[in-house]
Amino acid sequence: MRSSHSISDSPLGNEVHYPTRYDPNVLFAIERAPNRTHLTLPENWLGEDIWYAYELSWLNEKGKPIVAIGRFSFPWHSPFLVESKSFKLYLNSLNETHFAAQEDVKTLLVRDLSALTQSEVDVQLYLLEHYEGPRAQPLEGTCIDQLDVAITHYQPAPELLTCNAEQGTRTETLVSHLLKSNCPVTGQPDWGTVQISYTGTAIDHAALLRYIVSFRKHTEFHEHCVERIYHDLMQRCQPEELFVMARYTRRGGLDINPWRSNYVKAVPNQRTERQ
Repeated sequence: MRSSHSISDSPLGNEVHYPTRYDPNVLFAIERAPNRTHLTLPENWLGEDIWYAYELSWLNEKGKPIVAIGRFSFPWHSPFLVESKSFKLYLNSLNETHFAAQEDVKTLLVRDLSALTQSEVDVQLYLLEHYEGPRAQPLEGTCIDQLDVAITHYQPAPELLTCNAEQGTRTETLVSHLLKSNCPVTGQPDWGTVQISYTGTAIDHAALLRYIVSFRKHTEFHEHCVERIYHDLMQRCQPEELFVMARYTRRGGLDINPWRSNYVKAVPNQRTERQ
């Protein structure tokens, strides 16, 4: 397992050796702290980075392949996050590895990922023959994508966010499918749906949509984008309660779904229509 202050040292965007047997050394950690130095974040907040893996397989003791869907929850307070390509390489290294039982696979995943991120990682494995994992369904909330707005900003512009004090305090959940950012290494697009729940002075819906679209040419990892959105909304609108979650479409058999909040909120085990 490797950690580094430089993403240029990671497998992302580089030619790599694909392991054919279990190999935890391909895992690569990225420190969270440098990105957070540019944001004003609360001391007491909550969150997870929830990953789903759809290309997960291993061999049983007789050499027969077992396939599953994996759910991985990394806590927001972990010093490190896992780099996505290294995670894919690591999971693929299990393809030709024998395990006596599903629980052995889970134990191994928890051990390696917790060691990498220096935090307790929760792992759930769903076998397909008795599938009880996430189902595709729309996110709860009012979709604001049909608003007729003019867009002029394609880099994050928090100054676009405005509130309507005359509308008083409001509790609502808003959804947009127009979130797009880009990988800071490869430049590949990352498509996502964002859900924002808050209690506070009414947020102008058109302004919020313009702000979400302003990430369209922005280069930053999924987790960092969500923390930036959380920071900007808190700074500009100062809601009493705020929950921000982005559910990104999968790349390389993985999707990443970070959420951040200043209050306890149950996050359903689900997928969006695009996941």
